[in-house]
Amino acid sequence: MTTPRAATAPTHATAHSATPTATATATATATDHEPRADGGSRNGRALLRGVLVAISLITAAVVVAHLPGVNVHAGAAAPLQAAWSPRVGVGTLPALGLLGWAATPHPWTVMARLGWGRLLLAVWALSVAWMVSLALVDGVDGIGTVLDHDTEYLVSARGVGDTGELLRSFIGRIPLTANDNWPVHVAGHPPGALLFFVALVHLGLGSGLAAGLVVVAVAGTVPVAVAVTCRALGHDARARGVLPFLVLGPFAVWQAVSADAVFAAVAAWTVAVAALSGTAPTRVRSSALAVATGLGLGGCAMLSYGLPLVVVLVLAALVAARGWHRDVVALAAVVAVGAGVVLGASAWSGFAYWRAYPVLHQRYWDGLASARPAWYWVWANLALLAVCAGPVLFGALAASARRLRATAHRPDGDPVLTLVVGAVLAIVVADLSLMSKAEVERIWLPFVPWLLLATVMVPVRARRWALVGQAALGLLVQSLLVTPW
Repeated sequence: MTTPRAATAPTHATAHSATPTATATATATATDHEPRADGGSRNGRALLRGVLVAISLITAAVVVAHLPGVNVHAGAAAPLQAAWSPRVGVGTLPALGLLGWAATPHPWTVMARLGWGRLLLAVWALSVAWMVSLALVDGVDGIGTVLDHDTEYLVSARGVGDTGELLRSFIGRIPLTANDNWPVHVAGHPPGALLFFVALVHLGLGSGLAAGLVVVAVAGTVPVAVAVTCRALGHDARARGVLPFLVLGPFAVWQAVSADAVFAAVAAWTVAVAALSGTAPTRVRSSALAVATGLGLGGCAMLSYGLPLVVVLVLAALVAARGWHRDVVALAAVVAVGAGVVLGASAWSGFAYWRAYPVLHQRYWDGLASARPAWYWVWANLALLAVCAGPVLFGALAASARRLRATAHRPDGDPVLTLVVGAVLAIVVADLSLMSKAEVERIWLPFVPWLLLATVMVPVRARRWALVGQAALGLLVQSLLVTPW
C-alpha cells in the first residue's frame, strides 16, 4: 500500500535510479535552476557581512576572556579549550597539499563528475585524509595518545569485565562524592559512550592508536550520511556543491580521535534513515525505517545527554520529505516507539536515563560549570561554533536568511535548508540550556554538518576562497594550539 504522498514524489524515485551520466546531467541542470548567488551580488554581500560578524564575535570572545579581572575558566587560549604551542609535523605537508587542492576548481569538478558510489567513497577518503593530516601535525601521537588520557573513555573501558554490572552501578559512580567516581568524560555521558570503547577493547582494538583510527574512520562517514540524506530528499545534485565544505574545514581538528565525532556519525546516520523513511514508497518500508530511526535516536540518547536534540533534525528531515502532513505525526510516533525501546531496554538492564540525568546535572554544577560565567559563555559558545564550523557558516546563514524563513511555511519546498533550520534550532536550545558552557567546539560536532548545508547558498564565484579559508583555519588551529581532544 503506498503512502498518501508517494504519488507526489517522482523526484525522489528519479534521484535514486539515476545513472552516473544522468547524475552529472542532473547536477548541471539543478545548478542552473538553483537560487545561485552568482546571479546577483546580494548574496555575496550577505556572505561577507556574515563572515565579518563571525570574525568579530571570535575576536570579542578572545579579548573579553583576557581582560583584567575576568576569568572564564577555559585556559590560556580561551574561549577555546587549548594551549598555545606553535609547531609543524609530519602531517603539515599533506595538509598543505589538501589546502592547495582546495584552492583549485577540482573539489567541485570531482564531486560533480563521480558516480554516486564512487562519490561517497571519495568523500569518506578525503574526510579521513584531512583529519589524519591534521592529527599527524603532532606525529603518530596525534592519533595514538589522546584517547589514552585518564579523563577519556579508553582507560576506563579496559577495566570493564561485566557490562551488566557496569550498567547497574553506573549512576552511583557519577557524583564527585563517590569514592570510585567516573572520570569526567565517562561521568558526563550515558554508558553508551563507554560501551563503544569497551567493544573496541574486546575486539582487540583497545590501544590508543587502534581506537583512534577507528574513531577517524567512523567520523569520516559523517559527510557521507549527509549526502545520503540529501539524495533521499531528491537533492543529491545540490549536495555535491556542498560536500567540499563538509570534508575540509576546522571541525576536523576536533573530529580526529574525539568520541564526539562518533556521536556525530550516529546522529548523522539517524537523520539519514529518517529522510529515507519520509521518502519511502510504501507504508511498510516507511514504518520500518521509522523504527530504525527511533532506535538510532535512542542510541544517540545513550551516547550523550545532549543528543536527544537530534530529534529536532529527525523531525526536520521528515517534514522536509513530506511537508506539514499528518503522515509526519504518525511517523514521529513510530520513531518515538523505537527510541522508547532502547531507553526501556537500558532501564531494564540497570541504567535509567531519567534517573541518571539529574545526577549528572548535579555533578556538572559541582564542577567547573558553576565557575564559568553564563553572561560570557552564552555568546562565546557561538564564537566557538564560528571557529569549529568556520566563519563561512555565519556568512552562509546570512546569505540564506530569507529562504530559511520561507521554509517554515513550506519545509518540503527546500529540504536542504529545512535541515539547516533544524540544526539552528538545536543549537539555540543547547546554548540556552547552559549545559554546554565552553567546549562546544567538540560538543556541537553532531550539528555542524547540518548547519554547513547552508553553504549551498555560497556564490559559485566565492566558493574557492571560502573553502580555502575554511581549510586554512583548520590548519592554523592545529598548528598553533594543542587541544585536549
